[in-house]
Amino acid sequence: MRKTNPGLQLAALAAVLLACMMLIFPEPSFRASIKGIAIWWDVLFPALFPFFVISEMMLGIGIVHFFGTLLDPMMRPLFRVPGIGGFVMAMGFASGYPIGARLTSQLWDQRIVTREEGERLVAFTTSSDPIFLIGAVSVGFFHSPSLAGLLAAAHYGSAVLVGLMMRFHGKPRAGHGVQIREAKAPKVSRIGIWKQSFRAMHTARLQDGRTLGVMLTQALSSGLQLSFVIGGLVVFFSVVMEVLASAGVMSFIYTGVQTVLQGAGIPSVLAEAVVNGFFEVTLGAKEAGSAIGIPPMYKAAIAAWVLSWAGLSVHAQIVSVLHRTPFRYTPFLFARFVHGLLAAALVLLLW
Repeated sequence: MRKTNPGLQLAALAAVLLACMMLIFPEPSFRASIKGIAIWWDVLFPALFPFFVISEMMLGIGIVHFFGTLLDPMMRPLFRVPGIGGFVMAMGFASGYPIGARLTSQLWDQRIVTREEGERLVAFTTSSDPIFLIGAVSVGFFHSPSLAGLLAAAHYGSAVLVGLMMRFHGKPRAGHGVQIREAKAPKVSRIGIWKQSFRAMHTARLQDGRTLGVMLTQALSSGLQLSFVIGGLVVFFSVVMEVLASAGVMSFIYTGVQTVLQGAGIPSVLAEAVVNGFFEVTLGAKEAGSAIGIPPMYKAAIAAWVLSWAGLSVHAQIVSVLHRTPFRYTPFLFARFVHGLLAAALVLLLW
């Protein structure tokens, strides 16, 4: 007799309960859906879609392979990932979630990273983009442009620390990636590494073989598909939070979080920002910035935690991006938890 998966049973029960609460509270559910669509259309779609297309084009042209060969001598000893990880890190930091996961899944498809290397990359390249951190959080929510430097130092600095910690994740082994070189590469001159980088770019372009027109069409198609998946997840979590709030469930969660914050010496008023940020990063950061009568140091620390934890909405986006790969969710979850704690601690330390 086939055993029933307890996880599937729990998910089915949660889905039934959510559907019942949506029937009980139809108006709040509809308002939350509209708000989620507005967040996706006004902020996420125009910010992410161009980067989805550009990253796909750069991979097909071979630019990613160029940077991979160029940065290999730095990335392997520091983070135990191929040099292409440097390009993924730069794009992830510049473009925000889930660009790092998107690029890493493409590297797996091209047999450039192993499972452990992919998990390390996704763990520390998932971050907020500078536009959101500076424009939305620092200026829009906190009304303090001077806060941007501190938040950026804490957020991206702790991401690098997470990368250094994740280098101990997994064992060195030959696996899926045919271009993996676990052994230390021979030293080459600066001119030699540039030649190798251009050669890798040319080889990757020949192996891809698509014309620029076909490449652009496929990049637009895949970018649109992923953008709609992200939009659906944002709407879904907006409805979940609104329905739980209407049912009075959120008040119990607030009480538990307030106890934890009081034990940590942080004002309990920020519990609502923590809970909102646990589900959705935009709502959590906005709530932290609008808290009244709280020292700005603690508000900034909670905002740093929210940005680094990224919210279950972003977690779901990452899982949807990586569903075709063997990358596990547990290392990513651990990295997000550690990243959030480190970012908040760095804000308190640097203040």
